[in-house]
Amino acid sequence: MRLGIALVAMVLLAIVSLRSPVAASGGEPLAQQAAAPPASRSVWDGVYTPAQAKRGALKSGLCTSCHGDSFEGLLGPALAGPAFTEKWQGRTVGDLFDLMRLTMPDDAPGSLAREEYADLLAYILAVNKYPSGETEIGIDAGPLNEIRIELAKR
Repeated sequence: MRLGIALVAMVLLAIVSLRSPVAASGGEPLAQQAAAPPASRSVWDGVYTPAQAKRGALKSGLCTSCHGDSFEGLLGPALAGPAFTEKWQGRTVGDLFDLMRLTMPDDAPGSLAREEYADLLAYILAVNKYPSGETEIGIDAGPLNEIRIELAKR
């Protein structure tokens, strides 16, 4: 089971790295690959609602055994604080949603409804003190891939 989860995680990371306009080896732009247009929104634009984050908080017990009570990271990586924001800087909410959906919870990947993953994602954004808004995070890849994760508001 763990081997299968690891394989899914490696495939997902490979897909995410292929979407990136930067080569994994040297960090140089790939000459033959056209740069993707920048995401049109960021997590600073209020991309989840307080009610959605609250629903995610109620489900967050699924995450704490690996990610810690405060999402500081234990067996799994941190989901809050500088370690989280530095790791996800420049990627999209869609990337994080896909990773969560395909690999979490560790003992039953993909076992939650897409809406539950969206609620957990909203809670992660709330824990990281990104502002809430009036529209919930959706479950469709297109709009999620248009929301950048940024360290600071531009």
